[in-house]
Amino acid sequence: FSGLLGTVYRRGNLSFTRDGNSLISPVGNRISLFDLKNNKCETFPLATRLNIVCVGLSPDGSLAILIDEEGAALLVSLIGKCVIHQFYFHKPVHSVSFSPDGKKFVITKDNVALMYHAPGKKREFNAFVLDKTYYGPYDETTCIDWTDDSKCFAVGSKDMSTWVFGAERWANLIYYALAGHKDIIVACFFEENSLDLYTISQDAALCVWQCDTELDGLKPMPCKDAAKKDSAGINDEELLEESKGEEIRGKANPNEQETRNKVKYSRVAKHFFNKEGDFNNLTSAAYHKKTHLLVTGFASGIFHLHELPDFNLIHSLSISDQRIASISINCTGDWIAFGCSGLGQLLVWEWQSESYVLKQQGHFNSMVSLAYSPDGQYIATGGEDGKVKVWNTSSSFCFVTFTEHTSGVTSVTFTSNGYVILSASLDGTVRAFDLHRYRNFRTFTSPRPSQFSCLAVDSSGEIVSAGSQDSFEIFIWSMQSGRLLDVLSGHEGPISCLSFNPMKCVLASASWDKTVKLWDMLDSWRTKETLILNSDVLVVAFRPDGHELAVAALNGEITFWDHENAVQTGSIEGRHDLQMGRKELDKITAKQSAKGKSFTTLCYSADGQSILAGGLSKFVCIYNVKEQILMKKFEISCNFSLDAMEEYLDRRKMTEFGSMALFDDGGGGEDAVAIPLPGVKRGDMSYRHFKPEIRVTCLRFSPTGRSWAATSTEGLLIYSLDSGLIFDPFDLDIDVTPSNIRKKLHQKEYTVAIVMAFKLNEKKLIQEVIESVPSNEGEWICET
Repeated sequence: FSGLLGTVYRRGNLSFTRDGNSLISPVGNRISLFDLKNNKCETFPLATRLNIVCVGLSPDGSLAILIDEEGAALLVSLIGKCVIHQFYFHKPVHSVSFSPDGKKFVITKDNVALMYHAPGKKREFNAFVLDKTYYGPYDETTCIDWTDDSKCFAVGSKDMSTWVFGAERWANLIYYALAGHKDIIVACFFEENSLDLYTISQDAALCVWQCDTELDGLKPMPCKDAAKKDSAGINDEELLEESKGEEIRGKANPNEQETRNKVKYSRVAKHFFNKEGDFNNLTSAAYHKKTHLLVTGFASGIFHLHELPDFNLIHSLSISDQRIASISINCTGDWIAFGCSGLGQLLVWEWQSESYVLKQQGHFNSMVSLAYSPDGQYIATGGEDGKVKVWNTSSSFCFVTFTEHTSGVTSVTFTSNGYVILSASLDGTVRAFDLHRYRNFRTFTSPRPSQFSCLAVDSSGEIVSAGSQDSFEIFIWSMQSGRLLDVLSGHEGPISCLSFNPMKCVLASASWDKTVKLWDMLDSWRTKETLILNSDVLVVAFRPDGHELAVAALNGEITFWDHENAVQTGSIEGRHDLQMGRKELDKITAKQSAKGKSFTTLCYSADGQSILAGGLSKFVCIYNVKEQILMKKFEISCNFSLDAMEEYLDRRKMTEFGSMALFDDGGGGEDAVAIPLPGVKRGDMSYRHFKPEIRVTCLRFSPTGRSWAATSTEGLLIYSLDSGLIFDPFDLDIDVTPSNIRKKLHQKEYTVAIVMAFKLNEKKLIQEVIESVPSNEGEWICET
């Protein structure tokens, strides 16, 4: 695995790195690092079991804690990009935050806050050691914020209260409860070097709390008072052993004796965002303490910038019509990151210049098709949202989006020169896009409206063909003039796939009528051969040399044909290799449902010796064509938030009436669909909460033969043979080549060779040069 494209944000909190130039975004069960200065994106080669909902970064930026939907946590090294430790919190976690000094971190789950000792950077037997457990709120805790000196932290709750706890045993502050809101607490923030607090609720209300004590006014509790019962309700029985940590139980209404000589808060102001009633659903907030900048996001896609504590409005802007799920501000306060989970949108905005630093968005619905450019530098994808996006494989960014289609895109392809992208859609058009001017310069239509299900272009780029799924016809156009040249009839079912022979003027068409027809372009498009199969044909692909044709049918079989003589040369029974999973709502086993599943996409390797195959499964298979055996099987996802991931359902979730997933309680999350639509399989699902099914819709080998890409439910996945897919030289010159570097080594010019190797920035070459330096010259080279 070398990269994930097409998905920039799913859910969870966004986090800027320590230098403020990079942004970490959760994408499903993985995390992506966006380098905003160098304009690059990297997806880490690690994954959790379910979708990530919380990300906590250590202050030095070397460690991160990733927590999924069920409370399973991974301690990750951001330097080595590896997992150091795993931990299970047993319940869903709502937020996680490191203390500013990096010695502790707090997580919130249920109605408690748990404080742990921060783990080290090396492997430990138990990296998560519980220090204290804080009780107080009556409902789920939602947010955390620390004071600058790590002495105290505040926790917001769904019971409309905010609790301030002492990280250590302070004589004048163990806990303090703040009320005054009428809705769920969304965020709470301490003022810089102060105990003054801001609390923000979901009904768009902001409360300003002033404390009568400074941070240096907190007094440590004497040891003799900590060992016996004190006024905070902490007794000897509640002091647990060190392994379990200490419990601190807060009271919502402490008596007068307990509050004497304690820290006191007073509300000095209350501000409302919705003075005109327009902004009544506040969903996220972030605060930059040095510049006193407050950023709030709403369910309507609007965000506000205010200066505190005077609550002066600086800016208000709408970035979408979807809910803003997460906001983060970098260390300098210049860049603001927004994440919209509904659209899968990620934005980084520079508020002073009012310009976008980063603006990326994946496909709203799943991707259906992909195509590599001839040089392998770009990938074009088409989705069910009607958009065609072009991605740069080196930076992993989308640099252009075409939105001319009014319905789902079914197929995309590049012409041989790499400057034109063609796309077929269910709206009845085939469109040609120019990658120089980024415009739709040609639109091909049929005489009568037809829904196009597949697309192919010949090796010269002059002939464009598209198959219809309702009229069972194939339409041929001229790229130069845009005119319809011919309409090919003969199939008795929907056209499922088209493919041109790379070497000859032959077009292969597959249909649900159990036939593959070969059309001769030089012979007035007459049918050259008809290949009859035992089942509906789903996909066809020519070998790069044009001498062989691969056909995948509905019965799960891949057959190979000599199309010149219409003779079958081999077959692969691949249904058992797919290993279908059982969906939660399936009433039959995975073994029975696999009888109706098959491969839906095929692609030959560049040398034609191997073939990639994928379908309604989490596995992608690579077969050797000559030996007709399975060479390797890739598991593209281990995300159990997707459906059909397991072959067997959990028996603990089975009842006498079937799986517990069959019972829809009408719940769903915050983004639940208000009106369920019966029988819908795309777009707005019929259930208010649903699990997308894992599937592979398209596979393509890179023209270089060193990597391949797959469009799946999770996004656009790239697998590569090269460990460092991104070539990143430094101060490169025309003379800096591997041969010249080895020549310098042979001439014993070690210093020059090392500098040139660092410029080329290839790991293996650097290692070779360093190991070639004699040990007695190492000190002298380091000094120079």
